[in-house]
Amino acid sequence: MEKTNNVSKFILLGLSLDQELQQVCFVLFLLFCAVIILGKLLNIITIKRSERLNSPMYFFLRYLSFVDICYSSVTAPKLIADFLVERKTISFVGCIAQLFMVHLFGGTKIFLLTVMAYDHYIAICKPLHYMTIVNKHVCSWMVVASWAGAFVHSMVQTLLTTQLPFCGPNEIDHYFCDVHPLLKLACTDTYIVSVIVVANNGMISLSCFVVLVVSYVVILVSLKTRSSKGRLKALSTCASHITVVILFFGPCIFICMRPSTTFSEDKMVTVFYTIITPMLNPLIYTLRNEEVKNAMKQLWSREVISSSTITLLPSMTS
Repeated sequence: MEKTNNVSKFILLGLSLDQELQQVCFVLFLLFCAVIILGKLLNIITIKRSERLNSPMYFFLRYLSFVDICYSSVTAPKLIADFLVERKTISFVGCIAQLFMVHLFGGTKIFLLTVMAYDHYIAICKPLHYMTIVNKHVCSWMVVASWAGAFVHSMVQTLLTTQLPFCGPNEIDHYFCDVHPLLKLACTDTYIVSVIVVANNGMISLSCFVVLVVSYVVILVSLKTRSSKGRLKALSTCASHITVVILFFGPCIFICMRPSTTFSEDKMVTVFYTIITPMLNPLIYTLRNEEVKNAMKQLWSREVISSSTITLLPSMTS
């Protein structure tokens, strides 16, 4: 069948058609976006400049913070800008690019969270061999493999979508371009494509989730032989990561691992794992981690002292 495409742009219906509600959402999501960027940058700068936070766990956390910034930046700015306009449009090329980036950064985040679970497993279950198994070279390759796996996944989703014919209508019942809403607009039978999309999403989401669950089950079983102090320390190390995994994987699996149908709740569920969860991540990792909090305090104190010294030097020399 020859592919025909009469659609040069799509109309996004957004989160709501209520103008007053959109104005409130504009302020709210602008605040969310600012918190995400500032919180993640603070994490990245603290880990980068602190000599204490040089373990593989913080190496992965730094990259996770960077991916979260990229992930939210793909959808949040467009969503915020669309709150101020009545007709929300996006070009066909822009739509496909957005779809590709969402799956690239989303997939990278899934793989990084899985890698971090493996890091926790080695740190707790094989502490004597930890620095040998999870060295800098291995960490770097794990990050590269996460990006590569996400790239392949994103290319599959994008190529499956772009080969479909779109001849109208062009209204997407969402606030950004994703595979399932676009499949509804294709003017051909999308059953086979839908099955491949769900299989691809499901294979990645479910397999990574199973690895995460197995890792933490093994960790919890191994903690039975530890002292109460060692058990509490290990649980504190894992608690933040488990919280983030639940907050991200729960909504993500709800969206990805089902047939190509859309529900009214999809928009809010997607908002949760693309914007709300990245916003909460810095708070989760910071508030539950004494090392990060102490490093931030030291970094802030050092910056204040440096600024005070620079300010006092000219007055002393004069």
